[in-house]
Amino acid sequence: MDKKLTLYFDTSVISHLDQPDNPQNTLITQKLWDSCKNQEYIVFISELVLIELEGCNPAKKSKLYGYLRQVDYNLIFLTKEISNLAEKYINSAIIPQKFRSDALHIAAATVSNCDFLVSWNFKHIVRAKTILGVNGINKLTGYKEIQIVSPNMLVDEE
Repeated sequence: MDKKLTLYFDTSVISHLDQPDNPQNTLITQKLWDSCKNQEYIVFISELVLIELEGCNPAKKSKLYGYLRQVDYNLIFLTKEISNLAEKYINSAIIPQKFRSDALHIAAATVSNCDFLVSWNFKHIVRAKTILGVNGINKLTGYKEIQIVSPNMLVDEE
């Protein structure tokens, strides 16, 4: 039997389950979500995702929590280990200090040994500089490399 891949979703993925101004990405995200509902993957989110969802307007927040209830997910609590790794990404100028939450998402996925971090954030997360930098730090600090991808990289084309 094949080992199921573990996916860490940052907040951008959850929020794209209901993103009327970006129907293309919403469609792709919902397709990936369907795979998760069918338990094709093992899903992780961190408490940071829940904290960030609290910032959504009530209607959207209610919809997004509805989506979260559709899948079995593992909740990662932010620990000192995660925080320390995030600081390494920031101190190495991989992620800017003011986007510390992005570094925390990556660190949470790494420390939890996820195969993939899935994000729609092309500014600081899904980009070559970040992927190379993060995996360099991970190697130096004894963590395994993590694949950082956007949802469309996990969804089959029709």
